Amino acid sequence: MKNILILVLLISSAAVQADKLVTLSQAQSQNLGIEVGLLQQIKDAPVLDAPAKVSIPPKNDYIVSTLYAGLIKQINVTVGDAVKKGQILAIINSPELLKLQQQHLTAVNDLTLSKAAFLRDKKLHTEGVISNRRWLKTEMSHQVSQSYVNETRQLLAATGFSKKQIRSLESKHNISSQLYITSPITGVVLERMVKSGQRADALAPLFHVANLKQLWLDISLPQQRVQEISVGDRVSILDSDMSAQIVLIGQNVNEVTQTILARAVIEGNRHELRAGQVLSVNVSKTSKETMYQVPSTALVKLDGMSIVFVKTPTGFKAQTVQVLGRNTNEWIISGALKATDTIAIKGTVALKANLLGLGGDE
Repeated sequence: MKNILILVLLISSAAVQADKLVTLSQAQSQNLGIEVGLLQQIKDAPVLDAPAKVSIPPKNDYIVSTLYAGLIKQINVTVGDAVKKGQILAIINSPELLKLQQQHLTAVNDLTLSKAAFLRDKKLHTEGVISNRRWLKTEMSHQVSQSYVNETRQLLAATGFSKKQIRSLESKHNISSQLYITSPITGVVLERMVKSGQRADALAPLFHVANLKQLWLDISLPQQRVQEISVGDRVSILDSDMSAQIVLIGQNVNEVTQTILARAVIEGNRHELRAGQVLSVNVSKTSKETMYQVPSTALVKLDGMSIVFVKTPTGFKAQTVQVLGRNTNEWIISGALKATDTIAIKGTVALKANLLGLGGDE
């Protein structure tokens, strides 16, 4: 009973013992089996493992379609092909395109006539020959003609006509039923939805093209652990040297999986990753405090506090630290430590006993 009471008193006074010195000679340290090592400074503290899916940023992901229906005459690319912006993916024979070009030429001719009338009536109005009513009517008619030409020009541009092609159409009046489907970006063809000889309806998807130079990780975080994660934390892909940084944490819970989305931007151009690929990742906490990685044998508990023993000229100092995480057989800690400090990595149980007065000097 007396021994139990002494032990309780010693444990209750453990908090007072923190930051105290354990005086030991070199010979005594060797007898106790104490080994020392340098602190290993790190930037990130592992928090949790989670599944993630590789996704493409929306701004780099396109479904290519056609504004006008027609018959697919020619297909120039297939799945996996690299394409450049403006490259012709397919050619469609479209009677509707003939109508649009004819409408544009009619609008250009009407604009020429309205411009002549506009200039004539402007001069007559200035000279007081015609009334304000007639002048306003001529002016409004000219504005309508200009708007219609702008509209048909924009429709032609939306079908893939360049400014040079539109100018050529207006000057030479050469119309064609061939509609050129071009790539809106430089990227890779991920999917082809049509074949040569097939009819393509207006707005029907033809190709899926994406720029894969930047990819995202959509990480599924357990909702119970989401408070441990912050924007700016690091993500490493398991069994790989690739990493990413969290840029967004979702605000809703997936009803089926009960997980919360965290989005990370993958660093660098990683061609070995594929959109839709499912991976295992590790999320690491980024801290402004200096963090260190120590073996599990270097850390001891003392009345609820975590302690490491820092080597001093006369022995060891018990230093309280904060545990930030764990990585396999090592702990991630922070505290009033320096990167040059040497700590005990083995024999810490004997040091703890000496600190509590439970051990001898040998």
